[in-house]
Amino acid sequence: MQAGNLVVDLEELVSRIPDGASLAIPAEYSGCAAAAVRALIRRGCRDLHLIPVPTGGFMADWLIGAGCVSSVEAAAMTLGEHGTPPRFSAAIREGRIRMKDSTCPAIHAGLQAAEKGIPFIPLRGILGSDLLRYRSDWKVINNPFSEHDDPIVLVPAIRPDVALIHARAADRHGNVWVGVRREMMLMAHAAQATLVTVERIEDTDFLTDDAMAAGTIPALYISALSVVPGGARPIGLAGSYPADGAELAEYAKVAKTEEGFRRWADRAIYGKVPA
Repeated sequence: MQAGNLVVDLEELVSRIPDGASLAIPAEYSGCAAAAVRALIRRGCRDLHLIPVPTGGFMADWLIGAGCVSSVEAAAMTLGEHGTPPRFSAAIREGRIRMKDSTCPAIHAGLQAAEKGIPFIPLRGILGSDLLRYRSDWKVINNPFSEHDDPIVLVPAIRPDVALIHARAADRHGNVWVGVRREMMLMAHAAQATLVTVERIEDTDFLTDDAMAAGTIPALYISALSVVPGGARPIGLAGSYPADGAELAEYAKVAKTEEGFRRWADRAIYGKVPA
């Protein structure tokens, strides 16, 4: 396979995320496809079931503020040092989105079940948590291999319709290097389709390089690629460029109101020049 067979422009890439899809996106410390999320908002996508892996931040808040999201399954929603995502908080208070509370291990375990092609996976650490009262889809059974009382939780597989990630590079065959960010590889294995924006395409083969292969998602898991330099901005991409702290702080401040979010979106998403 050649990368050219996978490469599309950004608008074509996000057109492959249908309304109503379950969409997995990485946490802020990983490969955030921020440019693709902005393009998805411009397209007017609706009714997404958002699965941040395992926590949601700026990208999730943008999508919620723009009215693209109907439900979220995540371990937490946070802007880190910038506080609670303001549009998420408003949507929860107003009953506009549904929240499926989870934990980091449960999100990863559910994706691992999908990766392995099994319907559920056992997980012990949730026992004792009040989350079990709110997640009727998590089942507590007794360990069938134990002769004693030994409860364990069964977590259903999480099979996203689409995983959307940003990475530093793809090679000429369409293999995508994510380095130590193995959660993106897990997302690609679990999802029915994986859409990737990359900083560049390199004329090499990552899978023949022992130093690169372990951190590379093979092209067979990639549905489409788009070359978008700076595609994680303003969130930042480890090893390439830092987050724009001033821009992120400004968002957290102005998006506390619906009007402030709209003004921000007009500038940062739709490219409108303030009057």
